[in-house]
Amino acid sequence: MSSSESAVESGGGSGGRRVSDNCAYAEIPIHNVTGVTLAKVLEYCKRHVDASASKTDDKPSSTAVSDEELKTFDTDFVNIHHSMLFDLVLAANYLNIKSLLDLGFQTVADMIKDKSPEEVRELFNIKNDFTPEEEKQVREENGWAFT
Repeated sequence: MSSSESAVESGGGSGGRRVSDNCAYAEIPIHNVTGVTLAKVLEYCKRHVDASASKTDDKPSSTAVSDEELKTFDTDFVNIHHSMLFDLVLAANYLNIKSLLDLGFQTVADMIKDKSPEEVRELFNIKNDFTPEEEKQVREENGWAFT
């Protein structure tokens, strides 16, 4: 098994099982994840596996990764266009990589925090399919959500 496959296996629940279960095949079918997205997932998993391994080693290592360095890596890792971020979230869900899924969800939540519905629509290029009358009614019925 390659180090990349090991990173996925160590980094996620059923994603790891999918890799180890399919090692007899020359190709591992991951239909819901593009190659570019999978490369990003592998980058994330490798970094986290390496960080975890450096913490469990008895002898200090020059490649040891501090919690602060890992946090900086995570922050930089998700500082990407939202379409790629969504692809990563979907891949993390499909591959059952909880830490990446949590990181992606938190990033999306931070992106929409304190934004109006109009700002969220603009950010994600979402068409408003409410008529002005319907929107007014929704705002009246759910005023607490718009304050």
